[in-house]
Amino acid sequence: MAKKEAPRGSVVPVTDAKTIVPLFTKALEQVREDAQDSQYLEEAMRVLPVGGYRSAIGSVWNAVVDDLRNKIIYRSVELFNKSVNLPRQIKEYEDFQNFVNDDVLIEGAYKTGVIGWEASKMLKQAKETRHVFDGHPRSSEPSIVKVLSMLEDCVKYVLSEPYPSQIIDITDYLSQMAASTYDRNEIGIENALSDLPDIYKNELANRLFSAYVNEGSSSVLRSNIEFSAPILWEFLGKDIKQQVIRRIDQEIAAGNVNKITLSFEFASHVDGQRFLSVHSRMYKIAPLVSDLRKAQDDWDKENALVRELVPYAAYIPERILDAYVKALTMTYVGYVGGSARFSRTDFYADGAALRIPKMFQTFDDKAAAAFITAMRGNTELRNRIKTPSKMTRLRSLGKIVLEKVSTKFTDLDILNALVDPAVEKKFITLLDKRA
Repeated sequence: MAKKEAPRGSVVPVTDAKTIVPLFTKALEQVREDAQDSQYLEEAMRVLPVGGYRSAIGSVWNAVVDDLRNKIIYRSVELFNKSVNLPRQIKEYEDFQNFVNDDVLIEGAYKTGVIGWEASKMLKQAKETRHVFDGHPRSSEPSIVKVLSMLEDCVKYVLSEPYPSQIIDITDYLSQMAASTYDRNEIGIENALSDLPDIYKNELANRLFSAYVNEGSSSVLRSNIEFSAPILWEFLGKDIKQQVIRRIDQEIAAGNVNKITLSFEFASHVDGQRFLSVHSRMYKIAPLVSDLRKAQDDWDKENALVRELVPYAAYIPERILDAYVKALTMTYVGYVGGSARFSRTDFYADGAALRIPKMFQTFDDKAAAAFITAMRGNTELRNRIKTPSKMTRLRSLGKIVLEKVSTKFTDLDILNALVDPAVEKKFITLLDKRA
């Protein structure tokens, strides 16, 4: 009679040492080389042939605990202390034995980046297996399948995994950044900073901000921060980005104009303007808008002021939106006149004129309404657009705004009339009618 095969997917009982040992030996082949001489794994292999499954489970778990402790020490004990709540600081291996239980060890290993999320979940299951079968002698006898399953998980998620990279010491790293020998290699910086756990990234971001606005910082340090901070910024969460940039409010309240200026420069280097509070935006933008209006037709000033406003184009506070849009509109349209130096009669600030259309690209319905307001009752603008070249410049802004507004925008008819040269008179009529 032919021997019946076991159903597909079923487990064939294993009872003899000749079969057990090869299975464990095969699983242990995946253990990384420097961990293969673990005394705990050797002990597990000694007891398995004689059915010491409880002891084998305990020994495998001890190997995992030992490996996690050593990896955490290698990566950063300081980070481990910051990541978990303990009654005292951990300084050396023996402190783990005395003050860190298995649950905290797994939690700390995950938070410090020694293991991943999936590994942390599987290790908790392995810990429970050890707790039930090795910690409680009255529990049922564990099967060889249970022991092998636990071993495979422990090997896969811990014992086969290489040591993690060491965490940079933030204080030492900042000291190096203050030196001219700091390596400004983007790949090197990215590797050093991207691997930092969130708690360290957050701390480093805040310390970079503090160092940058410190009046005593050297130009070398600031230059290196300007180079490296944008790289770190890419790896920060939205919440910490906002927290760092909102520190500008504190600098404004403190009243040191030098530090305030530096804090806004930091925000600019990391493209953090979107995280500015309304208070900070008003502090920075309102004077620029006021100066731009006063500097009308002074090309050098207009060019400089518009250049400063560009990074904030998408974040203009509603309180100054009308003044902002009017100042940009008048700057872009320019004026008509004569000059002994130039043969042209169509004058405007060239540098500002290149930037303003891109600034209009950020418009929404509220900004578009401010554009309509800027044209209504504006006698000066009305006189200037009597010249065809100036009307053409205003019309080009109108085309941008028309593309940006929603279908529900109240003054769509005015914008449509503005962009159509054939109905210019209608545009003026509509503008006057609703003034």
